[in-house]
Amino acid sequence: MVTPTLLVLAAGMGSRYGGLKQLDPVGPDGETIMDYSIFDARRAGFGKIVFVIRKDIEEVFREKIGALYEKRVAVEYVFQEVGNLIPGISLPAGRTKPWGTTHAILMAANTIHEPFAVINADDFYGAGSFRVLAQHLQSGTSEYAMVGFVLRNTLSEFGAVARGVCRISDDGYLKDITELKSIERQGPCITNIDVEGQKTVLNGGELVSMNMWGFMPQVFEQLYEHFQRFLKRHGEDRTAECFIPSTMNSLIQAGQARVKVLRSDDAWFGVTYREDHARVVQSVGRLIERGTYPHRLWR
Repeated sequence: MVTPTLLVLAAGMGSRYGGLKQLDPVGPDGETIMDYSIFDARRAGFGKIVFVIRKDIEEVFREKIGALYEKRVAVEYVFQEVGNLIPGISLPAGRTKPWGTTHAILMAANTIHEPFAVINADDFYGAGSFRVLAQHLQSGTSEYAMVGFVLRNTLSEFGAVARGVCRISDDGYLKDITELKSIERQGPCITNIDVEGQKTVLNGGELVSMNMWGFMPQVFEQLYEHFQRFLKRHGEDRTAECFIPSTMNSLIQAGQARVKVLRSDDAWFGVTYREDHARVVQSVGRLIERGTYPHRLWR
């Protein structure tokens, strides 16, 4: 049986959070959200961890995160840098931020040669989510997968969030995904207001992507081609980002990918804003009290 790899996207700037949220402790022994994700992934059968980070945080990341795992599991690092582009595409003047999650995943193209999962470093997905994704990746299928979460359970009390809102076919495949970048509660309603001021009212029961994907290695060639087209259209834009939900939507609409939507009963939680941190600490504490996790993950 194939042993899948876990690709952890940990190069984010944390602009709304105000710091390196992927390194903030949430557990009683200083554990980060990543620690719980990797603990769950290892129990589910993932055999290697690849971290996408930035060069400027490499030293502190290896010290605080990597050192915990390097004696327990195969660990590799790849670097998402703003200037690491497609040959022939120039970096726009003044560009300082990386190019989004599609770009981040592409950084691992020479490192991963087996089925793999993608997660955000700062999202808590739950043990069941890793189990269903590992089972899919170990099944021998060539289809991709996404673990979906219910929108109302993924909001922050402290501001707007970006979510990929999904439509699912009757046989359980992703039909399309729409990236909404400013979703928040407004009284009894959940709304998104786009850059042009257009309001969309949501019911909260929509299934959304939280960037928990399952891929086969052939996806890298598809992502490369899509990112190349993206840069030709938006390469001179200082702020444009190529997000994996929109990339996968394009592949689905072109008939180049089938994405099975997996569901987990586990609750998602994460830290978009610094004020979210206290709620995450409380949620982790309740899971420890129930016996889902030991008091100390890495004894």
